[in-house]
Amino acid sequence: MDKLAIIGGRELYGELRISGAKNSALKVMAACLLTDGKLILDEVPDLADARQLLVLLENHGVQWTREGARLTLDAGTITSTTAPYEIVRKMRASFNVLGPILAREGQAKVSLPGGCAIGARPVDLHLDAFRAMGADIELEEGYVLAEAKGGLKGAEVEFPFVSVGATEHVMMAATLAKGTTVLKNAAREPEIVDLGDCLRAMGAKVEGDGTDTITITGVDRLEGTTHEVVADRIEMGSYAMAVGAVGGELLLERGRRDLLGTAAAVMEESGLTLKEEERGLRVSRWGTPTVSTSVTTEPYPGFATDLQAQYMALMAKGDGEATIKETIFENRFMHVPELRRLGADIDVDGRTATVRGVKRLKGAPVMATDLRASMSLIIAALCAEGQTMISRVYHLDRGFEKLDDKLRSVGALIERIKDED
Repeated sequence: MDKLAIIGGRELYGELRISGAKNSALKVMAACLLTDGKLILDEVPDLADARQLLVLLENHGVQWTREGARLTLDAGTITSTTAPYEIVRKMRASFNVLGPILAREGQAKVSLPGGCAIGARPVDLHLDAFRAMGADIELEEGYVLAEAKGGLKGAEVEFPFVSVGATEHVMMAATLAKGTTVLKNAAREPEIVDLGDCLRAMGAKVEGDGTDTITITGVDRLEGTTHEVVADRIEMGSYAMAVGAVGGELLLERGRRDLLGTAAAVMEESGLTLKEEERGLRVSRWGTPTVSTSVTTEPYPGFATDLQAQYMALMAKGDGEATIKETIFENRFMHVPELRRLGADIDVDGRTATVRGVKRLKGAPVMATDLRASMSLIIAALCAEGQTMISRVYHLDRGFEKLDDKLRSVGALIERIKDED
């Protein structure tokens, strides 16, 4: 199992290309099941999660090729409508094949996804929406058995709370439903808009994505198309916060300020400079101290929960005290004990963490607990004195493409090593 060794204290300078958004790429990949035409996707990150989804798509008969960041998917014939437990259990996003297969084939059998280290993420919202669209759904031995003999039908679906996954899943299924589907209290994330752009390019009639009400008018069939996956706002925000923690200047190619939502203003308040340019977003911090700034995670355009851990690492060396309130997921402060090992002064009370900035962090052995927590340890290690050894970095490989290579290219002292235990 790989580890990362980092010697901190070096500022970051240069250019980094931001990969396509993992959370968007996985959904537009699943959208290939909606058409018998070829779906060509550019800027698809080569990540463990994307490779795992390809295993599942192959199970359904999808043929695919990859050339660099271009992925070509061909679901000309769906050979199986069953998504088996042994594949789905490895990644929650695999569950999103249910809607496209149900919409196209009229039936699907998909394993319920496994648990999640950062809290419960129930699929009830997905299933309730499909029931509203006329599907008969039963749960049997850990599987969802869904059937829509006459095809899915348009319906009005109001989500009881904002859910990115449910919004995306129902959007895809509704493209082939008979009639009009209206999604209320829909998620507004950039990934929703990216999926909408892809579906429209395939011939779907989707309106309102990016707002809390999305209207989808079903069509008889969708065509193949070419689509470029939007830049990963979490990767972009993470590298920006790394600059904030250690200092320097980076041009984040393909980066856009609007993708960050309110996190952009928060980072500026904490001492970072963000400047949009033709090729991307330039971030810098020169000599000024990090200003402790409190935040509360919220659905987009609020401060992203997927940037909370990284921001905590930035605040660990802040000039003052900041509170970080997590409102999206329970159990998402598992990185706190590891940051404390590096010298951070953090207290947790329920869903609120209080971070008192310290003058210095010191390297130590630490262990990653989940994807975003892994990146918080990277940021802390980059500005810590001495060497930090981070274990269980397979979490990072699920969401950050070529992270150690990218950081080395801009001046970080980071090395991936094999665990000999």
